[in-house]
Amino acid sequence: MADMVDTLQKFLFENAAVRGELVELSDTWQQILSRSDYPRAVQTLLGEMMAAAALLSANLKFNGAIIMQIHGDGPVRLLVVECGADLHMRATAKLAPDAVIDDADGLQQLVHAHGQGRFAITLDPHDKMPGQQAYQGIVPLDGETVAIVIENYMLRSEQLDTKLWLAADGTVARGLLLQKLPREGGIDAPVEDDLETWHRTVALGGTLQRDELLSTDISTLMHRLFWEETIRVFPPRQPRFHCTCSREKVGNMLKMLGEFEIADALQEQGTLAIHCDFCGQPYSFDKVDCAQLFATDIPLEHLVAATAFKH
Repeated sequence: MADMVDTLQKFLFENAAVRGELVELSDTWQQILSRSDYPRAVQTLLGEMMAAAALLSANLKFNGAIIMQIHGDGPVRLLVVECGADLHMRATAKLAPDAVIDDADGLQQLVHAHGQGRFAITLDPHDKMPGQQAYQGIVPLDGETVAIVIENYMLRSEQLDTKLWLAADGTVARGLLLQKLPREGGIDAPVEDDLETWHRTVALGGTLQRDELLSTDISTLMHRLFWEETIRVFPPRQPRFHCTCSREKVGNMLKMLGEFEIADALQEQGTLAIHCDFCGQPYSFDKVDCAQLFATDIPLEHLVAATAFKH
């Protein structure tokens, strides 16, 4: 496999219901970091979430997006990563106004300081049927790392044994996913072979150190870890940064806030200047613009939560 920047590589262990994925985010990750000056510990968490979202999105069976959120009660109040089935990605973080963050702080200190942190995954189809709602699963922050929290979530909600190895710094975010699949037709090996392959591959993945994951491209990692295994490698895919904000979505968000609240804000500010937290795109709404929002029946599909924007 030729080396590529920003690559997601899927592979399957032959004759066993075990699959794997490796992801490398460089340019996509730099696009996100260039828009905000996050402390190093926040970069680590958000980058690990980026890698994890790309790995989970690779197996979406619908035209839509996976939205991964960590709501915190410590110096970090919110971490959000969105990844579509097309691997278009965006991410943002919100810190407490008085946040003091040490480089060595981990998940629990940053977002679960008082035991109220929670983790949510939303599966949001773009082409919803009438009355269809996005699926959301919310669980406590059960684990010391992003990888462990997601592993626990996958086992509880999807009943899938999943192992993740994630790492990120100010340059790159990489990740490895291994998953034991439900037994289906077309696999001739006994179930015992599935378990043997699963335990063996997890043991191999367990030899991967954070520094090695950060410093080694995924093509080399795959060969180094699984060179003795018989695997089927699929065509690589390329994640990239892409923000889905629009004036219509910002207008919908304003409409959700309510006419009276918007009128108060207009009286105080004259014009509402709103910037997308994901990409920094500015949007301006004056009194005429806002009056038109509430005078017309704007469709509310694909609403962007108010937490995604600031003014």
